[in-house]
Amino acid sequence: MTDATDPSLAAYVAGRRSFAVGLRPQDALAMPLGEVLGVLRARHGEAVDLALSDGAVDLDADLADLPPAVRSPVADRTDSSWLQRTNMVGINLRTVGDLGNVVKYGLTLPAAFDAVQLLPFWESGVVKSLYGMGSWHIDGAYFSQELYEQAPNLDSIGRQLRAVSNLLHVTGRTIGLDVVPHTDRFSEQALANPALFEWMHIREHRIVDHTDAVLDQVVHAIVTWLGERGPALDGEVLPTDADALFALDEDTRLRVLFGDPGDTYGRTDRRIDLVKYLKWFGLEPVPATMGPPFRGIEIDPDPDKLVIDQHGMHWPEMVISEPQFMSRVFSPMARYRFYERVDDNRDWVIDFDRPVTAAWEYVCAHYARARHIGNFDFMRGDMAHVQMRPDGVPHRVDRYYDIHRAVKHHIQQQHHAPWFAYFAEAFLPARDVFQFGEELDHLEAAEADVVLGDLQSTVVGEAEYLRRFRRYLDDLATRRAAPSFTLLTADKDDPRFDSFYRAGNEVRLLTALLLPDMPSYVGLGFEIRDVHHEPAPNEHYTKPFVFEESGDSNIYPSKARFSDEYVWGTNQELFDRLTAVRVFAEDLLAELGEQVRTRWLLPPDATALRGLVAWTQAPDSLAVGARQHLCVANYDLDASTGYVGIPGLPAEATLTPVFSTLGPETLDPAPVGHNGYFHRLEDVAAGEGRVYVLDTGA
Repeated sequence: MTDATDPSLAAYVAGRRSFAVGLRPQDALAMPLGEVLGVLRARHGEAVDLALSDGAVDLDADLADLPPAVRSPVADRTDSSWLQRTNMVGINLRTVGDLGNVVKYGLTLPAAFDAVQLLPFWESGVVKSLYGMGSWHIDGAYFSQELYEQAPNLDSIGRQLRAVSNLLHVTGRTIGLDVVPHTDRFSEQALANPALFEWMHIREHRIVDHTDAVLDQVVHAIVTWLGERGPALDGEVLPTDADALFALDEDTRLRVLFGDPGDTYGRTDRRIDLVKYLKWFGLEPVPATMGPPFRGIEIDPDPDKLVIDQHGMHWPEMVISEPQFMSRVFSPMARYRFYERVDDNRDWVIDFDRPVTAAWEYVCAHYARARHIGNFDFMRGDMAHVQMRPDGVPHRVDRYYDIHRAVKHHIQQQHHAPWFAYFAEAFLPARDVFQFGEELDHLEAAEADVVLGDLQSTVVGEAEYLRRFRRYLDDLATRRAAPSFTLLTADKDDPRFDSFYRAGNEVRLLTALLLPDMPSYVGLGFEIRDVHHEPAPNEHYTKPFVFEESGDSNIYPSKARFSDEYVWGTNQELFDRLTAVRVFAEDLLAELGEQVRTRWLLPPDATALRGLVAWTQAPDSLAVGARQHLCVANYDLDASTGYVGIPGLPAEATLTPVFSTLGPETLDPAPVGHNGYFHRLEDVAAGEGRVYVLDTGA
């Protein structure tokens, strides 16, 4: 624990540091929010109270009318390219508990982590996946009582989300939301707007019809159910037929079907009742898919794959009929019907020349509203790797090419936010693996600014790590969508991936922070993650918090948890070393300036014969008075380098060591000179990162 007299907080308040140095995330979350807000007020003044004020959390006011202190720090940008120089932190609200705790966690983040991405925060559906949206309502579980007590005007979850966004803006950070192109298969969206989804008819564990005719059956069943059950709210007029029901505006239609927006339990009960009714007739939405060929779905006949939920409903596993390497069916989720189908969908063929414009308009409008509520600066595009056209990117890319592109354009153009940026969840595999064609071709056509990539799925220094890193640098230099140097994601933080993080974390972070012209991404918890040589309980990982599976569930037992509380790591040794990296990087980046460019001297070796890399900065990109630095990293976790020849530096330069990830006591203070051919360094240790100052005597 800490308090306001702690030296780290004093340094933060005085502006000597951009974060509370040494404050562990679990200790930050244990601080009273009032104390945290007091610390922020001492640093940022009246802007903190302005961020919480009625005017700043008025969800009906134009964002352009917000006080300048709480507007986006990139609101003056004329395009979205700023995202390509950010270091992003992903936060799952289930791990921190509520919105107020996002503010607390922010106190532990250096200014170099200048972008915060919130994982989906909507009410979830049947399997409680963050990515299986149950409705457009923000999950009330994230309401912060502490935030309400500090500012009683923050009496709704929407106002609290806006206030937290405002506070992040005050601290100089941008904030992003997830744009998810699918919902829970029986979401309020699907049930209230059945024409925006694909449907199928199942009988005796077999799909017997998936043509457009099924939609008529679904609409008839919904209207019949409503007639039998009556409207959810007393006083609501019962529509006489399907035309009358679906002519209502969506908010009214949702109230008629499910009830008051504030009655979460009542709405859920009504929705489950309607789901049971539809399933009794064998009517279900077509599930979302990933990977070629995307289309052609059937039910897995294996009885062991059948799940019976707590409501007695049977959920068989769905599979691709003719699967390829990465073909997947996400049985609990349904993708919006963005296109019509060929020949009434008899052969599962999409007609990409006939977009369902209502679906595009619906998704764009709702995410624009969500962006307005949270005053968001960018979006993460979930499943951005999905590109279903067998011929790849078409000769002409129109407005209906990609839904994430459409959302980005809608917000930029219709809501006067040209800076609104797009971070794509895509993994840059080989051609035709996750999508048809080359993934970066698709992402460029979709106008992604940054791509997640897949460095997080490799062990530092191994051949695949070096190959991917080198490829990403080449792509960074030649493509419009910038690959990210990604350290950890929620999807790669469960027992299956423990081997990725047992060593090399210090040099991984040093690289991410000292390549300022390459974006980076890290998930919450990386900074203090325990070393797991054997799997720990699921509560110790962030991936199981993407779901909400209890220990007695039989739906996804491998994801089950026995506690709702995330167990933070206690790896103090790692935390101290990474804190040292953060402090050093903060000072160095401040010296180098905002527009510094990297100059590679020894790039990652795609042949994996050399584990060492070296880079410096382009001299003409440095801030006035800044010194050039040499950064070296030995990604080999098993052996030191022996001597190393560093080419490409001025012969008159001497190198003075100023930092090592192993600690200051390991540095030889003797300057390194040129031997007539290169600068010779000695024995960069396994997993070590070092930084030298270049002194040319000028």
